[in-house]
Amino acid sequence: MSTRQGGFSAAPWNELNLGDHVGDDPEAVTANRALFKARIGATPVYLRQVHGTRVVRIAASDARPGAVTHEADASLTTEPGIACTVLVADCLPVLMAAPGGRAVAAAHAGWRGLASGVLEAAVAEICETASCDPAQLCAWLGACIGAQCFEVGADVLQAFGESPDRPDAQRFQPVSSMTDTPKWLANLPLLARDRLASLGVAQVSGEDLCTVENRSRFFSYRRDGVTGRMAAAVWIR
Repeated sequence: MSTRQGGFSAAPWNELNLGDHVGDDPEAVTANRALFKARIGATPVYLRQVHGTRVVRIAASDARPGAVTHEADASLTTEPGIACTVLVADCLPVLMAAPGGRAVAAAHAGWRGLASGVLEAAVAEICETASCDPAQLCAWLGACIGAQCFEVGADVLQAFGESPDRPDAQRFQPVSSMTDTPKWLANLPLLARDRLASLGVAQVSGEDLCTVENRSRFFSYRRDGVTGRMAAAVWIR
């Protein structure tokens, strides 16, 4: 996963902004993407993310100049050197690998996509492609908005099947509000781990790094509004 450090973009997208849809200078984004590609030693294939659940299979043809950008929130590949890539600036990136490097996948899991089933869709696709069980997968959770910063309303609780009257405090911590509208702090990484566990994915790692609190290291849409995007990528060598 990239950070915001070491690229060519000027403020407020400084420095290593990899998003081409946030108002940044296109030449700076192109230079940043070339730098990211050189550093990982693979070719990233970016998606047009819409907070949905569609998974696309990508290949070398998707990395060629002029190739159509897929509208999807997860991708998978079996081809070495092609990096499944998602852009984030508070949403949770989830990277997956099948045993023996038979397939890899990347999913963009904001709360909407997570509640709608993007991880379920990605796990089903990679397991079918690699002829493996979910228990054989490895998953990694990248940096996202932390549980201490992600204030949400009742609609988010309801999307995850939680009652606003009696929510699970580990996942939705009530907070005092200056209005009459109740608010909670949502634990996005834990909600993702719940989904993965329910699917049988037991090998899950990640550092629970908060994008909002780490201003010098990460972009955060919730914190800054106009800002850049990091990339999380996984590929087969």
